[in-house]
Amino acid sequence: METTAVGDIVFFHGAGDGAYDIDSEMAADLRSRLGDGYSVVMPQLPEEDDADDRAWLATIERAIADAVPPVVLVGHSAGGYMLLKHLTTSPVTPSVAAICVIAAPFPAGDPDWTFDGFDLPEGFGDRLPPGAAVLLYASEDDEIVPFAHRDLYGRAIASAVTRTTTGGHQLGNDLSAVADDIRAIAERGR
Repeated sequence: METTAVGDIVFFHGAGDGAYDIDSEMAADLRSRLGDGYSVVMPQLPEEDDADDRAWLATIERAIADAVPPVVLVGHSAGGYMLLKHLTTSPVTPSVAAICVIAAPFPAGDPDWTFDGFDLPEGFGDRLPPGAAVLLYASEDDEIVPFAHRDLYGRAIASAVTRTTTGGHQLGNDLSAVADDIRAIAERGR
């Protein structure tokens, strides 16, 4: 089995009824596209239909601490937002190779995504783990999170690379772009 220059890939699913099972298809596609030598894990976040920040942040913190570094962190939808919230409000011990955020809602990005408790610290883009590649993915035909939210994150995170995909909110369960980026990061790290 070939080894890579990245450690575990930790995938954080979105919120809502059945989100873990639905996003498991995305994680499985990523695992399949990366193949042997890559470890993709997906912890189940608590109360997926009611994303309580404290419980989610504690689970995200444990999953990152337990991962083999340098970790690649992937967050879909609310999982992406909560991943960014954790990374910008708490110290992260293991080395982070990349942060991949897929179809994440941006706090106050529009009236539908403006409510108490849904926020990130001011200047959050400057608080991410140093040296980590930041990649933002969104589909122009996303029916849940407006495509423009990706660009709001892109403006807030100066070093971020944006990718446009297809397949709606779930990207059609096709994470080929994410897999390609992770392989490129692993190659650079050798």
